[in-house]
Amino acid sequence: MPDFVAALFASALFCLALLALNALTRLAIQAHLAPDGLMEGGFVQYGGALVVAGAVYRRAVRPPGGLADR
Repeated sequence: MPDFVAALFASALFCLALLALNALTRLAIQAHLAPDGLMEGGFVQYGGALVVAGAVYRRAVRPPGGLADR
């Protein structure tokens, strides 16, 4: 996959993951399942979204065949 398309896909997935994690955090705080320190837009949400986007980007730009062909 071309790098531009992979970056575009990873950035779109980052935005969707951030929205989903913020929604889950909001629900957890309202249901009193999470501590008050777990705020919306915090490190957990951005870190989780970055992990998801990074994994997708690495998967998209990896050469076909992987380590088995070396």
